[in-house]
Amino acid sequence: MISNLSSAATLPSHGMPDPHANTGRRTRTWLRNYSPRIWPVGTLLICLLVALPVLTVLMLTVGDNEGIWAHLAATVLPHYLQTTALLMLGVGTGTLVIGVATAWLTAMCEFPGKRVFEWALLLPMAFPAYIIAFVYTDVLEYGGPVQTMLRATFDWSSGADYWFPQIRSLGGAILMMTVTLYPYVYLLTRAAFLEQSVCVIDVSRTLGCTPAQSFRRVALPLARPAIVIGVALVLMETLNDFGTVDFFGVKTFTAGIYDVWLNMNSVAGAAQLAVVLMAFVVGLIALERWARGKRQYQHTTSRIQALPSYQLRGARSLAAVLACALPIVFGFALPASILTNYALKYYEATLEANFVDILFNSLALSLSAGVLALLIGLFLAYSMRLSQSRWVSVASRFAAIGYAVPGAVLAVGIMVPFGAFDNGVDSFFRSAFGISTGLLLSGTLVAVTFGYVVRFLALSFGAAEASLGKISGSMDGAARTLGEGPLGTLRRLHFPMIRASLLAGAMLVFVDVMKELPMTVVLRPFNFETLATFVHQYASDELFEEASLAALAIVGVGIIPVILLSLGMRSARPGQH
Repeated sequence: MISNLSSAATLPSHGMPDPHANTGRRTRTWLRNYSPRIWPVGTLLICLLVALPVLTVLMLTVGDNEGIWAHLAATVLPHYLQTTALLMLGVGTGTLVIGVATAWLTAMCEFPGKRVFEWALLLPMAFPAYIIAFVYTDVLEYGGPVQTMLRATFDWSSGADYWFPQIRSLGGAILMMTVTLYPYVYLLTRAAFLEQSVCVIDVSRTLGCTPAQSFRRVALPLARPAIVIGVALVLMETLNDFGTVDFFGVKTFTAGIYDVWLNMNSVAGAAQLAVVLMAFVVGLIALERWARGKRQYQHTTSRIQALPSYQLRGARSLAAVLACALPIVFGFALPASILTNYALKYYEATLEANFVDILFNSLALSLSAGVLALLIGLFLAYSMRLSQSRWVSVASRFAAIGYAVPGAVLAVGIMVPFGAFDNGVDSFFRSAFGISTGLLLSGTLVAVTFGYVVRFLALSFGAAEASLGKISGSMDGAARTLGEGPLGTLRRLHFPMIRASLLAGAMLVFVDVMKELPMTVVLRPFNFETLATFVHQYASDELFEEASLAALAIVGVGIIPVILLSLGMRSARPGQH
């Protein structure tokens, strides 16, 4: 009956056969027959595209004909190693202490303002480290309001009359990154504390453990894998930072890659430094996997109860309030108020500097990258769901590895093959037709958009994979019995159910693209600015006040994931309010 109606529907009103009917039927038949093959083949192609930058960097290090590596090892490499190691140690230690302490206080203790601190401690995440660095440098440097006030108050005539800590230093970079990156540790550690078994805590109390002893002997060991993951994420972000270390004159590997490539004009040297940087990242990932191991614990009851809390009073209550308030004040409240003050005073100068065009550039790039990352991430996650093959799973997860690779490394790996392609096409058209094609990929929005998608694909893929994993496989079987293919099942069944999660993943990509600086500096076209490059350029020229409105726009967009995370934390554990 249905087939007859379908055949009849292909006939025009005058009764003659429709010449396009067979074509449409063949297309539907082809899709039905070959659709299962499209998913694994597409996954493999995406994996190869994502792997291209990494493979390019590795290939560039083969055969050091110019002796660049030996020169770097004898000159700047030891300094890069030392500085990067000290930066990672300082930031890792600072974020560990702040993140774990505040997570324990907000999860297990009762004190004034706890409900506000639970979500407010996430606010510094909205600030990129380089914007925090610009703000505090402008305030604390010699000509800033703090030192000017000190000289006027104590009648000091010059810097020789007093000592003041140097903000543009390795210690300053550690402080700036610590106050913006500790939320990674706080978020994961607090979630681990909230997942603790009530039975374990009750047993520790019956054995006479004080709150401090229960924290040290019970809660901390159980949360160790989450803590290590949080610290590993912090260290990856530290390695990826360029704006802060460049502005402070701290020579880390990331700054060294740009210095060797742009100032020394050595792509091979930059690639070799990039390989060392990737080795750092691989080591961090291996450390996280080792720390996690096969450790797991299970609740001894199916009824999840609210966690018992420790009531803090007197000096302990005050100490808890200060411990939670200070990171918020220095990581968000103070720099946000300074930025707002600057923006109100200098907004006219910012608007005159093509601010609207630059804002449109950032929004367009972020939106494009977010949509592409959403579609590709959904494709990979659904391909994993359809296929039981191990290599499809491995290829899908490898395609999402870009988030673990610093932006500087990806920039090197993208520009080289894209530049080679452009030169090859241009040479062919010059010799064959006498015309120049110019830059088709490198130095265009294609390169920068491709870099963004590779870098942040893990965010959309993770959201799609997690949301699809919550849908029962029996629904897929029911859809197949009703005649739906893989694409129809995704469009009519899965997409309406996972739409909110996909939107959240795309939103995270959107926000991260808005803040991304290292990759944008290299891959953006000539005379093309984003909010991040605009702020960095003005700050480098000691004109940060004129860029305060652009910096405030980046921070405003960065608050979006903070709101999403804070809403998710409210339902982290049943029984918690």
